[in-house]
Amino acid sequence: MDSPFTSSLSLELALVLLAAAIVAVPLFRRFGLVAVLAYLGTGVLLGPDGIGVVRDPAHILGASELGVVMMLFVIGLEVSPARLALMRKPVFGAGGAQVFVSALLIGGALLFYGLSWKGALVAGLGLALSSTAVGLQLLAERKELASEHGRLAFAILLFQDLVAIPLLAIIPLLGGVKNETLSWTMVGHAISALALVWFGGQLLMRRTLRVVASTQAPEVFTATALLAVLGSAWIMQQAGLSPGLGAFIAGVLLADSEYRHELESQIEPFKGLLLGLFFIAVGMGIDLDRIAREPWLIAGGVGLLLVVKFSVLYAVARVARLPRGSALMLGGTLWLGGEFAFVVFQEALRVRLLSAGNHDRLTAIVGVSMALMPLLLIALDRGLRAARAARPEPPPAQPAFDVPAADPATQKPRVLVAGVGRFGQIVARLLAAQRIPYVALEADPKRVEDVRRSGGRIYYGDPTRSDLLRAAGAEHIEVFVVCTDDPESNLQAVRLIRRLYPQAKILARARDRHHAWRLMDLGTEPFRELFGSSLEVGERVLRELGVPPEVAAGHVRRFRAHDEALLQEQYLVYDDAAALRRSVREARAELVRLFEADAAEAAGKDPGDDANEAAAPPPAGPER
Repeated sequence: MDSPFTSSLSLELALVLLAAAIVAVPLFRRFGLVAVLAYLGTGVLLGPDGIGVVRDPAHILGASELGVVMMLFVIGLEVSPARLALMRKPVFGAGGAQVFVSALLIGGALLFYGLSWKGALVAGLGLALSSTAVGLQLLAERKELASEHGRLAFAILLFQDLVAIPLLAIIPLLGGVKNETLSWTMVGHAISALALVWFGGQLLMRRTLRVVASTQAPEVFTATALLAVLGSAWIMQQAGLSPGLGAFIAGVLLADSEYRHELESQIEPFKGLLLGLFFIAVGMGIDLDRIAREPWLIAGGVGLLLVVKFSVLYAVARVARLPRGSALMLGGTLWLGGEFAFVVFQEALRVRLLSAGNHDRLTAIVGVSMALMPLLLIALDRGLRAARAARPEPPPAQPAFDVPAADPATQKPRVLVAGVGRFGQIVARLLAAQRIPYVALEADPKRVEDVRRSGGRIYYGDPTRSDLLRAAGAEHIEVFVVCTDDPESNLQAVRLIRRLYPQAKILARARDRHHAWRLMDLGTEPFRELFGSSLEVGERVLRELGVPPEVAAGHVRRFRAHDEALLQEQYLVYDDAAALRRSVREARAELVRLFEADAAEAAGKDPGDDANEAAAPPPAGPER
């Protein structure tokens, strides 16, 4: 008897997503396991071989494949032509060697096992891929992204992301060859679709996004982002190619645009939900009875995968002249299977390059390798520490695939500048002149266009949104500089950054003293926007009136020190109006005495002689 839930797709989607997000994912992460395994486990539990909540997962799988399309779009946004050109040696050298040698060895074993050459080719390439999400997360948690093996791992993962795109594109063609349906007409349609997405995207996408951004309607921008992704995917699908290829090309076309981070923040929630649903649907399709009958076959497949990939990665690292310990850590980080393998296997199953039984076996092999990954890496790390304690390694040789000094535009940003008006532009120009990588966000599309036209690196987006900060790489930022014009937006951005990144260093533009005190309440260092330039003008006025330059500079230094000390003193009482007025009067009198002391010292007189001849204090007015 069918489950009552099978009659309603919306209820099934709600059920599986809530079960995965609320129960499975936190539980698996508590034990050091990745979210992909949580989704797969949820799918197995809810599927036909589990408690049977969903009897037919095929319709869920069809809807969830949009998550794969959106994942490829986000990957495209990360792969700018400038980044590829800079890292071409480690990416195409080390990355290409790892993928193709691993695929050759694993594919050969699968061919010997009995798969067709097409199935063995696709499965070998799928198993050669590692988990980008897991690999980079492990390196980040261990603070090894900047290490020798961390940089090489990033290059290899980038190549794997790139090679996965044509792999998905050729799977339908290989399926067509099998069914003798491939023709020159199909090839012509494929080439035409590629040209349409590439040139049409270049001509239309940025212009459309610019017009939509000027409307200041977030929901319209979200719809436009979805249209760009799904439209490109639809064009490719009509030509018989993988829809993901169209999404990837669209992402590449927008990787260097000012809307990159805004697009990523808009697509990320849809991608996360639908991709999680895809893995749940894959888990629902796993035949547990078949796996239970073949435990040694699955264990042998996992052993083959880990041994082959670890050996190839170790050899690549040694050819790249990494020391032995770094080579072992590279192998231990990337020898697992990857989440992209599930996508590849599912596509191969769809076009009948893999049988249902072999699909289930390969999926189980990748899942088990991912489950074992944290334990294996911990054991490897402990072994290497013991070995280093017993016998230190010799100094490493110059790496063969060393990544050259990167252009700031292609490096992880160290500074985030929020708001690029007159104030923020000066900060950004100073960082650019020092070749310090930064990312700048501005919510005004006209200002973004003007700064971009003059060569500035700036992206469209509202810095008061948490999803946009994450898309801009805020977790890697060392210093946040909040330069937005509006004091309330300024404070809102600072509050958000302080909540999400409590240890962050935040420097903020302050409109006046009261704004500065509110920023100080948030643990932020304020910089009053007119204070420095006003002091420069004041110094110039003194010099024009005949005051010697060194004396004028000394007066300005004394005034700055006095005023900054006063800002800190008044911060303690700024919410007490009477105490604040009293502090202002006392501060003005103190400043007059300080300057009288300076003048008396310069004239060689005792300051007390002229105490009663002090000039009247300046007229009352709001202090800045």
